[in-house]
Amino acid sequence: MSALERLGRSAGVRDGDIWTAVCDVERVTPDRGVAALIDATAIAVFLLADGSFHAIDNIDPISGASILSRGLIGDIAGVPTVASPMFKQRFELTTGRCVDVEGVCVRVHDVCAEDGWIYVRLVTSP
Repeated sequence: MSALERLGRSAGVRDGDIWTAVCDVERVTPDRGVAALIDATAIAVFLLADGSFHAIDNIDPISGASILSRGLIGDIAGVPTVASPMFKQRFELTTGRCVDVEGVCVRVHDVCAEDGWIYVRLVTSP
C-alpha cells in the first residue's frame, strides 16, 4: 500500500512532498480539463489524448476569471497548450508561458496518476 493510500487519498506524502488527490482518473475526459481547489489555490488538470497529465493554475491572468480548465486543448509545434475560453490567449501546459502575451504566465504544478487517482503537488513559483 502506498503512502497516498494509507492517508485516505485526500492528501499524502511522497518523497517528503505533499500531494493532494484531485479526482478519479476515470472522471477525466482526454483533451478536456477539470477544476479543483487545493489549499485555496484554483488549479486546472488536463488529461491529453497521449495519456499525459498536466496541471496549471486555473485563474486566467488576462481576464482574472477561474476558467482555464474549460479552455481548448491544442499544440504549437508539438508543445501542448490550452486556450483561455475568455480572450483566447494560449498557455503552454509544460511551462505555463502565455504564447500570445509576452511576460504573462501561469504556474505549472506537479501531477501524477497512481492507483486510478490523479494527485497534484502545488508549486509555489512560476
